[in-house]
Amino acid sequence: MEVLLANINHLESLSVLFDQYRIFYNQVSNLDAAQEFLKDRFKNNDSVVFAANDNGQLVGFTQLYPSFSSVSMKRVWILNDLYVEESYRRRGIAKLLMNAAEEYAKESGAIRVILSTQTSNMTAQKLYEARNYIKNEEFYYYALQLQ
Repeated sequence: MEVLLANINHLESLSVLFDQYRIFYNQVSNLDAAQEFLKDRFKNNDSVVFAANDNGQLVGFTQLYPSFSSVSMKRVWILNDLYVEESYRRRGIAKLLMNAAEEYAKESGAIRVILSTQTSNMTAQKLYEARNYIKNEEFYYYALQLQ
């Protein structure tokens, strides 16, 4: 198993995984839209994607989006997506993907990696807490739904 920095050449396989990820979060499958969305991310350099590769087959990914902390005047990476195909789960692949993302963040001079997950996703919460991610008790998370 290797983790690679994905690029436009991985678009087709990555789009399938991205569509599965969205289905996991109760979205309707739309492979064409998933592919277009990822294509735009690569084209515009909006995100960084790491993919887990098992002998030429992509089986998981994580996607980071850049942000900044005005207070510290440093880069922050938002680990927005983490997904591993169901048949590949419990093999340490999510940890490998997070290792790659965290190392990338350190190398870019970031002050932190932030993420969120559903309150019902206990598996993800255990993974993050085991990696020393701290549940923020100081700030509330707000969202304004526009569409």
